[in-house]
Amino acid sequence: MKVTVLTDKTRGRVDRYWAKCVGSCHAATALREDWRRQLKICRDEFGFEYVRFHGLLDDDMSVCLIRDDGSLEYSFFNIDSIFDYLLEIGMKPFIELSFMPTPLASGTKTVFHYRGNITPPKDYNDWGKLIYTLTDHLVSRYGIDEVKTWFFEVWNEPNLRNFFWAGTMEDYFQLYKYAALAIKKVDERLAVGGPSTAVDAWIPQLREFCEKENVPLDFISTHHYPTDTAFGFGRTIEDQMANSKRGILTERAKKSRAEAGPLPLYYTEWNNSPSPRDPYHDIPYNAAFIVKTVTENMNIGLSGYSFWTFTDIFEECGLSSVPFHGGFGLLNIHGIPKPSFRAFQLLSKLDGDLLELDIADASPTVDCTASRGENGITVLISNYNVPRSQIDAADISFTLKGINKISSASLLRIDETHANPKRAWVEMGSPNYLNREQIEALKKASEMVPEQVTWTAGEDGIKFDVRIEPLSAIAVSIAL
Repeated sequence: MKVTVLTDKTRGRVDRYWAKCVGSCHAATALREDWRRQLKICRDEFGFEYVRFHGLLDDDMSVCLIRDDGSLEYSFFNIDSIFDYLLEIGMKPFIELSFMPTPLASGTKTVFHYRGNITPPKDYNDWGKLIYTLTDHLVSRYGIDEVKTWFFEVWNEPNLRNFFWAGTMEDYFQLYKYAALAIKKVDERLAVGGPSTAVDAWIPQLREFCEKENVPLDFISTHHYPTDTAFGFGRTIEDQMANSKRGILTERAKKSRAEAGPLPLYYTEWNNSPSPRDPYHDIPYNAAFIVKTVTENMNIGLSGYSFWTFTDIFEECGLSSVPFHGGFGLLNIHGIPKPSFRAFQLLSKLDGDLLELDIADASPTVDCTASRGENGITVLISNYNVPRSQIDAADISFTLKGINKISSASLLRIDETHANPKRAWVEMGSPNYLNREQIEALKKASEMVPEQVTWTAGEDGIKFDVRIEPLSAIAVSIAL
């Protein structure tokens, strides 16, 4: 494979849309010290601006209580604690309004280990009053200039009926309407949106409803995973992943971008699968998938792309004590960076202008992106395919056309034998509980160690060769 980087031809700017927001488990985990410590690591490393989580209104947050006389009491102390911390570290909440507090709920159906109630409200006016009171409290506490920079997203994946929402689409639209009108009653400048659906669903339907009913809609939010289109093809997550399609998320994102029309489009969840027990989340496969997906989706008009999630401190199925149990997180429960964390480090190296590439003898599984910024040129490479599909190592010859002199060239790689702490954990005997020395050893095994790249200068420009292994990612940094 031969790649010529046309250093004097650009194709737009690097868009850090992937750093707008990152996902987390339910809100109560944000009261934990280790959750907060890990979020700050990710904020400092990647500049994530917002964090989104389920269950802000759940009973474990004590938001809506019943007094002895049967009247309702609102309590926002725990919410304030979380939001105070986010602002302290320079972040903001991407507020997901879920799930239904028991005193307002029409039924008892719940989801997950923490039992979020997924039923519609008994009285939509009571739901609207809660949302108004919460919003008014937030504006009073933090000021309109701050809160108008936040997002209010109504519910989570209501199209997954009887899993996240026990009502119909029409019931959800009423839930959305009462919440949106309550938020705008506090201040018209506050941003409210939805439908926060799985599988890129209900975007045209929500827009049509809001236009017809004169209901505010400031942005569109939705979710997708590669396994969405293969759901039902096989009993295991690997079966579904193998029956998905390479590049499917970009196809779906372009479709959703068109359906959103003039509204900003935020993906508030994505990963390689929606299972919190997927072994692919812990290995270099996920790094290759992340780099390929983020670079492919760049500059197609997404306002945000929130990876699900930043940490394995996650309780949908209960909190597993196994260090590498297939959790969604960039960091495991001990704060050990997984290959997915390192993938975001590689993405962070992209800066400034995107450069045009001329590719010959292309590999069907290799993708390349190059940028030029203040620190020089970065070439980012992924070698990715869905499970059980053909994929081979690739030898790539690069030419930096238009440049005849550089100061240095080095690379970082993520593959089976580099930045792969799960492999080191397995070699330890896969202990379920780690001592301090083991944690430090695994953190060291997770590191990317710079390698010098041999290069030559010729009439065509700077030349160097790179070999990339299957299911891996590489970043080459060139100092000018």
